[in-house]
Amino acid sequence: MELNHIRNENCLDTMKMMGDGFVDLVVTSPPYDDMREYEGYKLVQFEQIARDLYRVVKSGGVVVWVIGDQTINGNETGTSFRQALYFKEIGFNLFDTMIYLKPPRGAVGNNKTYWQSFEYMFVFSKGQPKTINLIKDRKNKESRKGDIGTKRLPDGSLLKLKREGYANYGRRTNVWEYTIGNGHSTSDKIAHQHPAIFPEQLAQDHIFSWSNAGDLVYDPFMGSGTVALMAELNGRNYLGSEINANYCEIARERLRRMHLPKTLQTCVSQETRIPEQMKLLEA
Repeated sequence: MELNHIRNENCLDTMKMMGDGFVDLVVTSPPYDDMREYEGYKLVQFEQIARDLYRVVKSGGVVVWVIGDQTINGNETGTSFRQALYFKEIGFNLFDTMIYLKPPRGAVGNNKTYWQSFEYMFVFSKGQPKTINLIKDRKNKESRKGDIGTKRLPDGSLLKLKREGYANYGRRTNVWEYTIGNGHSTSDKIAHQHPAIFPEQLAQDHIFSWSNAGDLVYDPFMGSGTVALMAELNGRNYLGSEINANYCEIARERLRRMHLPKTLQTCVSQETRIPEQMKLLEA
C-alpha cells in the first residue's frame, strides 16, 4: 500500500487494504453530532470503523480520538462517552482522557450553563503503549539537583537516602490549551476552506507523544490534511482517508506547498493545480 498518500475514499475502504497491525498511531477528529456541515457528509458506521481501527493498529499502538458533544434543548448528546465506552468494549484501553481547551468562541452549547470551551481527546491504546514521549514544558516552581539525605529509623540509626532532583521543566498536565482561529490554528490560509480544522500544534504534540520517527500515522477523516502535514514535518510516514474530493484537494495542496520554496508558494498557477471554483491559492 502506497504510504505518504491521501486517498479520496471512505476510510472503511482504505482499511480493507491494510493488513493486521499496519498502523502505529491514529490521530483524528471525526464528524460528530451535526456540529459542522461537511458538504453533506456525516459519521456513519462508527462501530465498524472502530472495529477496523482495532484490527489495523499495531499491538502497543495508539488512537487519539478528538470529539465533543452537541447540546440539544438543554441536553448534551453524550456521543463522546458512548464512543469511548465502545472503544473499550472492543478491546482498547482508555489510556488517558485528555482535554483540548480553547478560548470560548460564538454561541456554543447551552446559554444557561457555563460557557463550553473544550473537547475530549481520548487516548486509546492496544495494550500498553509502545511509545510514550512525554512533553516536558511545564515550568516547575523550583528546581534542584539531587542530593543525599538521611532518615532516622525507629532503632535510632540513620538511613542514607538519595533524593531525586527537579528539573526546570516537568511533564505537562493532560489539559492542553491552544489558541484557535485565523493565524493561530495554522498560518496556512487554504486550510480554513475546511469548516473544522484543529491546531497544527495539537496534531504535532500527539504525533510526538505517541510515535517515533519512521512510524506510520493514519487519519481516517483527513479533512484539510493537518495530521499528514505534521507527520511529514516530524519525520513520520502518513496515510489519510477523506471521502470529500474538495477536502482532499485542500490537503494535497497544503502538502505540495510544504515542498515549495517560500518565494514560489504564491505563484503557482491555479488552473494547473485544483479547480478554479475552490479559490485556494492566494493572489
